[in-house]
Amino acid sequence: MSVTLGVLLTIGVSMILARKLHAREGVVRPAEMQQRDQWSKQHLSDTQAQMPFSFVYGDQPSEKLLAEWPRTQKRKRLDASRSQLTVTWTDAKNGLEVRCISVEYSDFPAIEWTVYFKNTGKQNTPIFRDIRSLDTLFQKTDSRDFILNGNKGDYYVREGYEPTRRVLKPNTTHNFAPDGGRPTNGANGWPYYNIQWSDGGVMMAIGWPGQWASSFIRDDQNGLRIVAGQELTHLSLKPGEQIRTPLMALLFWQGADLVRAQNLWRRWFMTHNIPKINGKPPAPIAQMQLSPACKGSEQEQWREARSFAEAGIDIDVYWNDAGWYPCGADPSWPLTGTWEVDRVRYPRGFKPLADWIHARGKKLIVWFEPERIGDPNSWLPKNHPDWILGGALLNMGHPEAQKWVLEHTDNFMRENGIDYYRQDFNIDPLSFWRANDAPDRQGITENLHVQGYLAFWDELRRRHPGMLIDSCASGGRRNDMETLRRAVPLLRSDYQPAKDWEAQHGQTYGISSWIPYYGSGVYSVEKYPARSYYMPAFGLGGNQDMKKAKALYDECRIVAPLMLGDYYPLTSYTLAPERWIAWQFDRPEQGDGVIQAFRHDTSEENTKRFRLCGLDRDAQYELTNFDTEGTTRVSGKELMEKGLVVTISDQPGVAIITYRRTK
Repeated sequence: MSVTLGVLLTIGVSMILARKLHAREGVVRPAEMQQRDQWSKQHLSDTQAQMPFSFVYGDQPSEKLLAEWPRTQKRKRLDASRSQLTVTWTDAKNGLEVRCISVEYSDFPAIEWTVYFKNTGKQNTPIFRDIRSLDTLFQKTDSRDFILNGNKGDYYVREGYEPTRRVLKPNTTHNFAPDGGRPTNGANGWPYYNIQWSDGGVMMAIGWPGQWASSFIRDDQNGLRIVAGQELTHLSLKPGEQIRTPLMALLFWQGADLVRAQNLWRRWFMTHNIPKINGKPPAPIAQMQLSPACKGSEQEQWREARSFAEAGIDIDVYWNDAGWYPCGADPSWPLTGTWEVDRVRYPRGFKPLADWIHARGKKLIVWFEPERIGDPNSWLPKNHPDWILGGALLNMGHPEAQKWVLEHTDNFMRENGIDYYRQDFNIDPLSFWRANDAPDRQGITENLHVQGYLAFWDELRRRHPGMLIDSCASGGRRNDMETLRRAVPLLRSDYQPAKDWEAQHGQTYGISSWIPYYGSGVYSVEKYPARSYYMPAFGLGGNQDMKKAKALYDECRIVAPLMLGDYYPLTSYTLAPERWIAWQFDRPEQGDGVIQAFRHDTSEENTKRFRLCGLDRDAQYELTNFDTEGTTRVSGKELMEKGLVVTISDQPGVAIITYRRTK
């Protein structure tokens, strides 16, 4: 394959390529902060505010009740960038306490809130129903339509994470919900939105690792009502019991540039949402998966780990994946429920290998799936059948089950020298939750399960402050905002069939607008497939050509940090075999970035022209092609206005071009 760099006049490019973008896409505009502040005052801060949530309690709407109940509020500063407002209402008759905790950001036009309901009385409360964590109306001043931008979820199809765009016409309603109770599962299972109008818009996220639902209801004029929350709530609270709504987050933006809005979101996400390790966002990592634990052994894992070290490959995280526990005479990883090491295949446990990894300054991550019971003869169903729903789902809302999972996992990690925790979730929980609910308790099992799941992770992270959690759930099916404030998706999707490398391009294209940090792994050391998997967390399985593997890891060491910068699609989204797909990541503060371009296997075009984005027009940039000798020096102005020409002769083929500002 050969790739040629050049700078030519760009003719006939699409609108997405023709934009002239500000060099700092993530810079907050004062008008955006003012818009957020105005919305906050109208919906949260003012004593006469129309609250942005709703519910029905004892057949009375919350708007009426909250206006009558005594109200208190308290503010406090959380840190230099965040302030918290807690507003509490109390029903003196029944002892219900409603508490809305909101957080405003001083460095981004963002606001978030969660509502808690607690029964402080001595009797069961009247029935709650239709609890909506968001219930608000947006009005625009012109006759243009609202545009709803988002993605598909992850559901083992090649179109996973595909961007979506819907025009919200007058008198229409658009409803969304995930499949089966996992929050990013299915074509409609994406709890992140960008609602766009003529002069800006608002980004929205639903943080709920369960079954949420949202509706976008356009009236016949210029209004758009948005409601969102746990999909089903019709319940009474017992004395002392507390439930909560999903976390809701809004980020306001102005202008007409959708890409700038997404980069504003990415910067807010990296600054305030991604889980920190020792106070810092996780760095890009090189990972490798040891031989599949269900079929492998301690000796095989030692051999593979050493083979990477002997090849000079600098691995950050070694994976011990599913199946290390007792799981049948012919080991099968789905047979979960006994969380002890299989001493036949791993007689010394993981500690000796962990010690070797730690001596190299690296980390060990181990796979768990505590919520799914795959083996009816395993330890959990034999010893605690009362903790299990439908014989298959551990009830994380059960206090004793939650305590056991925490203590057992904590002790197991310490005894085996495990640094990072990988939790999978290969079951749709919704039917189990709902089957456990009485008619006057619909939604309670799910709500308590979600609270228990989050509390488990919070306490595990408190006990292991340097720990990273991987949020796997049959790939990327549990990546709501509450989860991603505690974990990162080191495996963004289980959809990894051999030869369908174009699906990986589509995944990177789609997920990058919303989730900056993600990972995956590949079992090929050829350039086209392997480069299709370059991302902030990149890895290969064992038993590879070590020379080729080292070259790939070395390349991704360069690319991965750049992918945490601003993101610019350079083509439209496509999986078509006759098309190209390309994007750019840019770090304006550091003055560097990368272009990744893929020519699909039946494309007849060997050359494309791309206007780059976010550069300093007055600076010079040094460009490096991974497949050619030497560098090229070009001005930012030329790269943005005239364009960069990329030629890929292979069919299919890939080009990776990095750049850095020289002055």
